[in-house]
Amino acid sequence: MTRDRPVTATADEPAVTRVRRARRGRTVAAAATGVVSVLVLLAVAEVAAVVTGPEGSPLPAVGQVVIDLAPAPVKDATIAVFGTADKLALGVLLGLLLLAVAALAGVLQQRRPPAGSVVVGAGGVLALAAVLTRAGAEGADGVPAALGTVVALLVLAALSARLRRWQAVDAPPAAHDPLVARAPGPGRVERRTFLTWVGVTGAVALAAGTAARTVTTAARAVGDLRDRLGLPAPARPAPAVPAGASLDVPGITPYLTPNADFYRIDTALQVPAVDPGTWRLRVHGLVDREVELSYEDLLALPLVEHHATLSCVSNEVGGDLVGTALWLGWPIREVLARAGVRDGADMVLSTSVDGFTAGTPLDVLQDDGVEALLAVGMNGEPLPLEHGFPVRMVVPGLYGYVSATKWVTSLEVTRFADAEGYWTPRGWSERGPVKLQSRIDVPRGRNTVPTGAVAVAGVAWQPHVGVSRVEVRVDGGPWQRAELADSTSADTWRQWVLRWEASPGRHELTVRATDADGVVQPEARRAPAPDGAEGWHTVVVDVA
Repeated sequence: MTRDRPVTATADEPAVTRVRRARRGRTVAAAATGVVSVLVLLAVAEVAAVVTGPEGSPLPAVGQVVIDLAPAPVKDATIAVFGTADKLALGVLLGLLLLAVAALAGVLQQRRPPAGSVVVGAGGVLALAAVLTRAGAEGADGVPAALGTVVALLVLAALSARLRRWQAVDAPPAAHDPLVARAPGPGRVERRTFLTWVGVTGAVALAAGTAARTVTTAARAVGDLRDRLGLPAPARPAPAVPAGASLDVPGITPYLTPNADFYRIDTALQVPAVDPGTWRLRVHGLVDREVELSYEDLLALPLVEHHATLSCVSNEVGGDLVGTALWLGWPIREVLARAGVRDGADMVLSTSVDGFTAGTPLDVLQDDGVEALLAVGMNGEPLPLEHGFPVRMVVPGLYGYVSATKWVTSLEVTRFADAEGYWTPRGWSERGPVKLQSRIDVPRGRNTVPTGAVAVAGVAWQPHVGVSRVEVRVDGGPWQRAELADSTSADTWRQWVLRWEASPGRHELTVRATDADGVVQPEARRAPAPDGAEGWHTVVVDVA
């Protein structure tokens, strides 16, 4: 007598798998509706910005708000990790975050309507607020974000309705009833229609947005204009760089930093495109008379050349956020003299076209011995767009966050007690004098070098004071004096080299500098915040 064979779960497994696959498919499809809707928002906004002006573009506005609101430790960590690629890293992060939120909106709209519309609408309101709170924003600048949000909500509703139609005729079998068959024909038709809507809408939005973004990026036109500009000959040329300023050591930092390699640290997510024909500098505040200069006015003045090393206060010990260039410009003390500074003033608040501000000590800008410039040229050519074209400030001896305002449009003579720059309320010190630093360029840490004569070389700097001596020690031994290269002035770094007889094994190399006043670089390590890093740079190398 045979017994009935029990029913096993294996017969149900294909149907359950189909259910799970269908659920995943519905989730992906719903997410796609959200992503496409947000693409439409951005595309419509960019197209509208062609008419209203590039200031209405929401992406750079939102990115700028993120930069401004990010806590100082987050900004410091981003610069420390990514260096001059911090803008690219932020762009990638914002893109991924936007993609995730858009996908979530699509899923919520399908499962709990109108939750997805609320998410998209809230995003549009935030974009609108970001645009309208930018420096110099006008009411019309909000039109692109508002219009894009409305169209995006309509697209999300339409795509979600189309998705529900597909799912209604192509509902998957329930997990507890695996024998229910799918409806064959209508489901495939609705699926194809939905995918066509999503694909075509997304492709059109992507193409239109990209094309409009290209049109609204005025940097291209301004860049072309910059390339055609010629700079006047300086009334006072800089001294020629002496042959002894550059040591013949492979891998050492060059005395002059090429423009393409010069570090860039600022708060501008999108490089401002400033037409030199419309640029104006206004000098106002505690002055006897306001002064306004055009770009043409500035070029007609007796310009001077000066070599100067600039450094970022965020530069770590041994870091590369520092560079030297030949600058062409007009002394800031001259324009302040034209305006007539009143008694009681002690600070100049400079403002960039994008709203960034820096508070610079007035006495430094008025000092006859400091070549603080309204710079128009860098290494023999007009300023690159990313380095402040058409005009920026260059102040030797001060960190950039209190002095090196790019795309500068305003100098307000005021008091430290009455105003503060962008970074001061974020925890950085008010005045920012550059600290004495030295760096080992070669050999690089963790590299292997051959036994015998090895060149240990690098640069040392303290602009406006100058470097008088550099010393190196090996494995904590006695300090050995390095050979110093020449320089054009105390405002630039100096290359140095020590010829070391390297023996096999692992060795620790340390460098320190002494400035022209006899002050020795301190040993103790200090982080960049709040007024610049300190400490000796050390590298470990293997000798084989």
